[in-house]
Amino acid sequence: MLNGHYASAASAALLFCALASAARGSEVKIAVAGPMSGSSAAFGLQMRDGAAAAVEALNASGLLPDTRVIMSVADDACDPKQAVAVANKLTTERVRLVIGHFCSSSSIPASDIYAEAGIVQVSPGSTNPQLTERGLQTVFRICGRDDQQGTAAAEYIHRNYPNAKIAVLDDKSTAGKGIADVVEAQLQRFGEQVIRQSYVAGEKDYRALVSRMKKDGVRVVYIGGYHTEIGLFVRQASEAGAGLIVMANDPLMTSEFWAITSTTGNGTLFTFMPDPARNANAASVVAGLKTSNLSAEGYTLYAYAAVQAWAEAVNRTGSLNAARVASALRSRAIDTVIGPVRFDTKGDNAVPGFLVYRWRDGRVETVEQN
Repeated sequence: MLNGHYASAASAALLFCALASAARGSEVKIAVAGPMSGSSAAFGLQMRDGAAAAVEALNASGLLPDTRVIMSVADDACDPKQAVAVANKLTTERVRLVIGHFCSSSSIPASDIYAEAGIVQVSPGSTNPQLTERGLQTVFRICGRDDQQGTAAAEYIHRNYPNAKIAVLDDKSTAGKGIADVVEAQLQRFGEQVIRQSYVAGEKDYRALVSRMKKDGVRVVYIGGYHTEIGLFVRQASEAGAGLIVMANDPLMTSEFWAITSTTGNGTLFTFMPDPARNANAASVVAGLKTSNLSAEGYTLYAYAAVQAWAEAVNRTGSLNAARVASALRSRAIDTVIGPVRFDTKGDNAVPGFLVYRWRDGRVETVEQN
């Protein structure tokens, strides 16, 4: 499935020499690190499935001659301390690439460890800008950033709900608070009056918060957080007849949100990158995942693309050295399953951007923007 993205026999011959001395035997180790347990496990499993499919295709492609890429999976449960422990463990295992983490609160502390150890890190889902704002040359994100995402959300709210009373909520997490701060600041630049409130991730009863929103005459609620709590809030707001229009960030791109809300989730808005599963260039990969009873939703294909980008950079340089691979990742665009990936000097993918989506009858639909 990856063959179309891979380079010439001459490059492969050069790479063979490098790999013969750099790899242990015929194996090169990489890892997927993210929440494989806990309330955000759906996203870790998306990353795992996408990366595993990419590794399988990579090994079949012959891009890395006489070499087999071996992938391990590490669970950080979206906990920063556990993420640091995972990162330290992966450095002792001499992995060459980490696909992860998912939660920004995990990716950011782990990235320092990977950078010091000379391991390339590519996150499919950590959107907080600070991940790539610290000058770490081997740290990348293939998804978009919250300063992009928050601006897209605020512009949509301002354009479609002018003069509506707006509340901005967050779960106090690095990602949730970060995106909520961006949305609030942008709305205030537009002259909107905003009520700001936080809640604690893991809470299950939002009836008091819903009651306050209803009492204050709030019409639009933007929530920065994760799908479990946002789903509960949406369901309880509907049950209370609050009449709220709810918009949130990218973690709503999972069917688990609908499993929590059912029809009460109808009309819930959220931002996410362009869905590569709908693109023709991803058709064969999506079909392959489906054959294995796997979904291409959410971050699956972004994790797949992360493996592709790394493999192509290794191919270009003929080396597994992290600094050389990182330089190659920044040097020019790489064709992947999500389309061309162009990493800038910070390590951000210059391409993705964000669209507005809406849940409708158990499916995600793109919202037309004027």
